[in-house]
Formats: sequence, C-alpha cells, structure tokens
Amino acid sequence: MPPPLLQNPIHTLLKPPLLPLLPLLFIFPITSLTSSTTTPPPLSTTLSQWQSARATYYAASDPGNTVGVACGYGDLVKAGYGRGTVGLSESMFERGQICGACFELKCVDDLRWCIPGTAIIVSVTNFCAPNYGFTSDGGGKCNPPNKHFVLPIEAFEKIAIWKAANIPVQYRRFKCRREGGIRFTISGSGIFLSVLISNVAGAGDVTAVKIKGSRTGWLDMGRKWGQNWHVNANLQNQALSFEVTSSDRMTVISYNVAPKDWRFGQAFEGKQFETQMY
Repeated sequence: MPPPLLQNPIHTLLKPPLLPLLPLLFIFPITSLTSSTTTPPPLSTTLSQWQSARATYYAASDPGNTVGVACGYGDLVKAGYGRGTVGLSESMFERGQICGACFELKCVDDLRWCIPGTAIIVSVTNFCAPNYGFTSDGGGKCNPPNKHFVLPIEAFEKIAIWKAANIPVQYRRFKCRREGGIRFTISGSGIFLSVLISNVAGAGDVTAVKIKGSRTGWLDMGRKWGQNWHVNANLQNQALSFEVTSSDRMTVISYNVAPKDWRFGQAFEGKQFETQMY
C-alpha cells in the first residue's frame, strides 16, 4: 500500500455545504469494447471523442474526499457511488452542471507508469479547486485552462502505477449505467422546496427540471448548486411529479413519485433514462 500523500493544495477538493446506486468503477480491457459478431453491443455508449488531459489522485486516508459536496451527493459510499468517482478542474466542471456525468479514462503515452490495456469509468461527484498561488503549468494543476481529473487512489491504480502521481490520460464521455430509477431527495421548509437529483443514467448530468403538484401545472425549477434544484411553491399535501432533462436532450417524466403525505428529508425513486439502445 502506498504511503499517504502529504497535504497539498492541488489534491484538495472543494468542499462547499451537503444523496443520490451501483459503484461506478468498472475495469475492463479496452479490447472488450469491440463489437461482437454474435451479440452486438448497445449503440451510443460513448457520447464524445477521445481528448487529452492529465490525472492525479488523492490519499485514501482523507475521509473528506468520500463526500461529493460540490455536487450535493453527500456520502458517496452510502449513496452507492463508492470510489468510482472523480473531481474535475474548473475548466471542465461547468459550475456543477456536469455533476453525475460519466467519463472513461485511460493512461497513455507513458510506458513506465501506464498499465496497458486498461480503462476505468468514473462519475463526476466533486470539484478540484484552482490554486492561484501557482501557475497553471507550475503546480496549479486544476487552474484554467488545464483539463484535469482527480481520482481516488483505488481508481488511479487501475490504470497506472501510483508512484507516477501525475499521468497523461485520454478521456471521453460515456453513458452512465445505474441501478434503479432516478432518485429525488426532498429538503427545505415551508414553500421553499429543494430537490437533489441523483442516480441518473444515460448522459448522467441534468440540465433542466420541472415539478408538478397534483393541484398545479408544471413549474420550472432552478439550479441551486451541483444537482440541487429548487422552487418556491406551496406543494405540501400534494403528490409530486418530476420532468428531468439531461444534457443529451433526453427527457423522462416520473408521475406521482412522492405521495401527497411526503415529508422533507425523504427520498423517492422515479423512472430512469434508457441506456440500452439496439
């Protein structure tokens, strides 16, 4: 087991205040992505072309990094994300809109440290804050315009030797596979309603949300931060429905997800985006 990292600003993920199943760390030979003549694979599992970036890791001994606070997911282990997660640099984080998206990563161009033929799939759950005490090419690894991934060491060691510390990678957007439906966790008080939307399959990230009470029409919700969405409306004692749109312009509607006697602090499961396309 490698020794824990010394505390370093470039390995510290941003921790603003607070749940979204299935750990999303998949390890597989890259050759497994090729098509089969007997059982064709699902179409459109990738959402972008390969691009270049760099990746580092944080120490497993830091319990704070198991909390997806920048996206609002809370305890990532309890939420089912495990350590198949990643924090993104500012130029990639999109002010939290990309929270929940999945990326495929592979180590490249470093024969000394890369583990050939491997790749991982991770979910965006956190933010790597810039460190303007350093230049972007002199220690400020998460400073703009750098494209940088900060991985749990368990994920990093699947594609590279830990002693490398900082590796060149290629990445691409990948369709997320989730267990169960989209999760809606309700908080707030009075007429202020906040909903954390998590466990989203497909594109994984959410770009628009609407809510409907059993006695109202559809109401637009605004992004509070990460994947927390809010609305000011008296929706108590009404069954709640949700319309969720992802970044690939797909929409799923979950009717009457929460019964009329719902309470703040409860979580409900709705429908899910299709991830199998033939």
